[in-house]
Amino acid sequence: MGRFNALKSMTMSPTPLIIAVPKGRILSEVLPILNKAGIEPEPAFADEDARQLQFATNAAHVSLIRVRSFDVATFVAFGAAQLGICGNDVLMEFDYSEIYAPLDLGIGKCRLSIAQPKDLDEGLDLSRLSHVRIATKYPETTSRWFAEHGIQAECVKLNGAMELAPVLGLSPRIVDLVSTGNTLKANGLVEVATIAEVTSRLIVNRTALKVRPAEINAWIERLRKAVE
Repeated sequence: MGRFNALKSMTMSPTPLIIAVPKGRILSEVLPILNKAGIEPEPAFADEDARQLQFATNAAHVSLIRVRSFDVATFVAFGAAQLGICGNDVLMEFDYSEIYAPLDLGIGKCRLSIAQPKDLDEGLDLSRLSHVRIATKYPETTSRWFAEHGIQAECVKLNGAMELAPVLGLSPRIVDLVSTGNTLKANGLVEVATIAEVTSRLIVNRTALKVRPAEINAWIERLRKAVE
């Protein structure tokens, strides 16, 4: 009862506060921060076989939803969740005006990079290229980066198995998230440029912040202290 009732004294709206968190490897880095901020999900959250997607927490009127990283931003932008955690790669790709990102959590560190086969005859000489074909999950970000360098990017949208694109002749290059680089190496690819360094951010729905400023700002500060 102790931890599940400890936060009831906070200023709250009768409407539940929903925090969208990403599935996958980043979740193990997110949970310690949430715990330090005083948010502990119900036991079912740790059950990999649990089919539910929304979970109660020890904080009164606060629940978590567990969704794909790209979907975190969509849930927050459209107000289905008031807070969320996602990488700035997602924020760059969608550029939702409805989202405010007040805090870099410093987790999920990786980079959004351009890669190509190590034996590709044509290098990435930006001064000599006018057109490139790129396979990527990030067509908007990729097109924008190449346009800034005066190059037209033809983006082939893929949601996974990006490394197969050069191998099977779909495109000579890819843009994807890179952490250790081991997956690229295993598929005969090398990084040739970095588009952006990536970390996970706390994001907030701007309308929710205006309507519930005391409550949401209190959680922003709790999470800020948890990161510090």
